[in-house]
Amino acid sequence: MSLQHVKIIDLPRVLDPRGNLTFIEAGNHVPFDIQRVYYLYDVPGGAHRGGHAHKTLQQLIIAMSGSFDITLDDGNTKFKYHLNRSYYGLYVPPMMWREIDNFSSGSVCMVLASAHFDEADYYREYSDFASAIRIARP
Repeated sequence: MSLQHVKIIDLPRVLDPRGNLTFIEAGNHVPFDIQRVYYLYDVPGGAHRGGHAHKTLQQLIIAMSGSFDITLDDGNTKFKYHLNRSYYGLYVPPMMWREIDNFSSGSVCMVLASAHFDEADYYREYSDFASAIRIARP
């Protein structure tokens, strides 16, 4: 995969003076079946999350509250995304190294994942990820 496969998904919004609503449907708004949902919150100032890649897992990352930056690296190119709207999701395909930082106070990062947790799906060392990319892209 390359950064060409990463995309911002504009989620539906129902605007209402009493408060807005956004919904997400697997197979409609998300290009995979949702198998797991988790979220990051109470991240201390200056902390970094991520620092890994997935072999097969797909994710949709949403700033439910506040904002944060996600730097994605496909082994050739890096790009930083700033998420700060709860109706935008960042689709992250497999084989993408990610670093998440610059969390605003009170931010909540929700992740929709295509599979249950599996430690074997992770590259936790960048050198292992880079080697796998080189093998996949001679």
